[in-house]
Amino acid sequence: MSGWVAVAGLGPGSAALVTPEVSAALTEATDVVGYAPYVARVPERPGLMLHASDNREELARAAHALALATDGRRVVIVSSGDPGVFAMAAALFEAIETGPATWRDLDIRILPGVTAMLAAAARAGAPLGHDFCAINLSDNLKPWALIERRLRLAAEADFAMAFYNPRSRARPDGFARVLGVLREACGPDRLLLFARAISCPDERLSIVRLGDAAPEMADMRTIVIVGSSATRLIERRGTPILYTPRSSA
Repeated sequence: MSGWVAVAGLGPGSAALVTPEVSAALTEATDVVGYAPYVARVPERPGLMLHASDNREELARAAHALALATDGRRVVIVSSGDPGVFAMAAALFEAIETGPATWRDLDIRILPGVTAMLAAAARAGAPLGHDFCAINLSDNLKPWALIERRLRLAAEADFAMAFYNPRSRARPDGFARVLGVLREACGPDRLLLFARAISCPDERLSIVRLGDAAPEMADMRTIVIVGSSATRLIERRGTPILYTPRSSA
């Protein structure tokens, strides 16, 4: 039996947003490897081994999956959203680059998924309709000084911005610092979207001005999208529409 490794994006939460390609890979798999909450989203079936692990174990998780594939297993590493966006695809290649030469000859597939950023934008309208950037606000793998520099440069370039991992229990004050940087760079009127648990039963969206934003509006299940200076709000009955025009003219 020839082994392979697929890194699959399970989307933001709803089974309806899992792609057919990912579903097919899970059907063929002998093993599923991943962070425990993501592995829990994969239905159990005879012949399928589930290998759940804790957070911040990405390299060990990748090495485990590669070792299983070397033994002829068909392995799916599961990520939320898209595996190439702040997720397991990069960790897998880090492990391959420094690991045994035999890992480079394996059949390796990256299966894209719907990112939380794109799902959140779609729920609100089209706030990423023009140029934008995505920034991971966690300082686990990079220093705060780099995060702040990128925030200021993105604001100076007038990008819309999508923030991942805005606020955790371990760093409850970090997002307050982010809001402070943005207020200095953008002023109080910039539009913000707080999108929590997108596509899940407890989904919640809130659109506020930067001057009214508070750190407590975000947690690790929240995607924050900051509009550019051109981003607009269309008021209507029910939920308003947040969008950024296609033209900068």
